Order: sequence, then C-alpha cells, then structure tokens
Amino acid sequence: MSFNTIYVILMWVRMAPPLPLIFFLLMIHGVSSDDWSVSYSPSHICALKDSTVTMRCSYAYPTTGYQIEKVFWTKGPIQRWWGVEHPDLSNDTEYSQRLQYLGDKQQNCTIRLSHVTLKDSHMYYFRFITDKEKWIGKPGVTLTVTDLQVESPERVTEGDSVNLTCKSSCALTDRATFIWYRNSQPLTQRRDRNNELLLQSVRREDSGRYSCAVDGHTHISPDVQLNVMYPPWNVSVSISPSGEILEGDSVTLNCISDSNPPAEISWIKGGTIVGSGRIYSISKISSEDSGEYKCKSINEHGEKYSDAVTLNVMSVRCFSSVTVGVVGILLGGASGAFVMYICLTKKMNIRSAMKEISDPNEDTYTALDLESTTSDLYDTLTTVDRRPPEDS
Repeated sequence: MSFNTIYVILMWVRMAPPLPLIFFLLMIHGVSSDDWSVSYSPSHICALKDSTVTMRCSYAYPTTGYQIEKVFWTKGPIQRWWGVEHPDLSNDTEYSQRLQYLGDKQQNCTIRLSHVTLKDSHMYYFRFITDKEKWIGKPGVTLTVTDLQVESPERVTEGDSVNLTCKSSCALTDRATFIWYRNSQPLTQRRDRNNELLLQSVRREDSGRYSCAVDGHTHISPDVQLNVMYPPWNVSVSISPSGEILEGDSVTLNCISDSNPPAEISWIKGGTIVGSGRIYSISKISSEDSGEYKCKSINEHGEKYSDAVTLNVMSVRCFSSVTVGVVGILLGGASGAFVMYICLTKKMNIRSAMKEISDPNEDTYTALDLESTTSDLYDTLTTVDRRPPEDS
C-alpha cells in the first residue's frame, strides 16, 4: 500500500462523524445492529377508558455469548443522560397492580395493562439487559386512552331527523360494537358497529337522556339531554268544585295542556278574553259569570283551544240584610228570625239536594257547613230560639 493511499484513509477516518458507542461495542463483539431489535404490533393503540390493553412485543439479541439478566417496560420521556437508568413500571405503584408481563427472556416481551385511565396515555418502551449490554426498543408503542362523549343537537322540533354521535378522541384499535341508552335503559334495536344513532322523524317520546357505550366494556359516556319541541296538544279544562255552583261560591278553572316549551294560557268567555295563566279563579261568583269558558294554549310551534265547558251559577234571591233588619224590628225578635229561617231554608234545601245527589247516604243537615259561611244571615241564624214561635 502506497503512502498516498494510507494518507487518504487516515484523513477519511479523521473527518468522519463520531459513531455511536453501541456501534463500536457491536463491532468489538463481532455482531451487527440487526442482531439487536425490539418490535411492537401495533405501534399505536387507542383504548377505551377502564379497558384492558395488550401491547404485543418481540425482541432479538445475539444468543451466543450473551445472557439475559433483566427484562422490563418503561415509559417516556426517555432520559438521555449517561448513567441514568430507566424506571421499571412493575415497581411503580400506579402500575404494579395493573401490569402483567406475558413474555419471557428469549423473544416474547408482551404485556397486559388493565383498567387504563386517561393518565396512562404515554409512549411505552421495552428494555432488556444482558450480562454485557443494555438495549431499549425505540421508537416505542404509543398508547392513547379515550373516553366517550355523545354529540347531539340541544333542541330539535318534532318531525325532524336527528343524528347522535358517540365520539372518542381517537379511532379505537379494536373493532367496536356500540350500544345506546335512553334514560339509562338500553335501546336494544340500536346495537351495531356504527357510532351514530339516527332518529328519523323524531317524536316527543324520544326526549330524554342519551348515553353510549362499547359492547363488552363497562365505561359509559356521560348523559346528554335531547329536548324535543312540539306544539300544545291534549288541552282541556277542569272546574273545581264540580257540579252546580251557587252565587257567592268560589270557583277555580284549570287549563291542562302539554307542550314544549311551556305554552302561554289565555281564558275566553263567549269570544272575549277574560284572563290569563293556567289557573283562572272567580271569588264570590254571581249569575253574570255563567257561560261557556275555554282556554287557549299557544307556544312558538303552534296553538290549540280546549273544548268549551259550561259554568252554571244558580241564583238564590232572598231578603237583603236591610229588609231583614226592618222586618225584625216590626215583627219582633222571634218573628223576624222566623222570616230569616224561611229565606235560609230555600238555600239549605238547594245545597241539601245537591249533597244528596252526590252522596244520598249522608244526612242532609250534616252536609251543611254553617260555620264556613260568612253571610250575616247565618250569623243571625245562630241566635234563633230553638222553640217554635208561639204566634204562628
């Protein structure tokens, strides 16, 4: 070899970039980097929260002249400082109860990690140490842990077509069969590989809390409320008390209506609006209040009227308190009281007849509640002598 040739070789070695230490070590031991390897399958995993993940792994090293002393898994980021050892996950309290090594000290380095959480999203590496060298498989396997979320429109109108989507932050590695729930009850007819729930011509009965899950897994997404809007329907009026009404009574009319959003209520008597609100009350009713009443229920999606109900107010005309007082003075205490007795008997007979119709087995006078009446005529009645008048 000529002097010039030797000089060129020396210059090339001098100008060449420094080689990694492992390369020189492999050259010293007479092996190539192809004899050292770690492979992962797959290299990216998307797993559902609280599921179990299997990271399949295989490795190779020169079997001649090398003895495996330790195998373990670690997670990133990888420390690049010389002399810093990577932590063994089996010694980590967050992993020790959930990590199971399924491999051996020859070729298989598969592990299983159970009950994964969102915090487990990392890159994981397999590490093995021989009696002469250490090796870590880079790049590692990337684990992304995701939960489920239902994506739904906040408000829909009855008759619309609605799409609900069960979303995750990444595409699940394992083939998933999705299950849908409404108000925590499974929709058994919706069990397929599609992560969408299609509601064609949505109805008011479809309103509720929706959630989704993956078949074979315990994790269920948070609930999402589906609010179906619809116009008023099934509008009716109830009257309390029911039956015949006497002058001076208090009457309450209640408008019953189903709608979403809640409807505005107005009251109509003979074509004239007389009130608003779900409850319409009349105190000390008079015969002029007799007539047909109905309520109108309206919201942004439509309106509906109830059937008309008839309110009959019975008039019980008697002497005024002034007349009773004059008669009492002219005829004397007992005779005046007897005049009031005749007047009250008329009203009592009406109420007694009404009571007997509703409950003929009850005593007529027991059903009459005199203490609840505020009329001055009843106050006078309490002073009447129970003996019959001497002068008939």
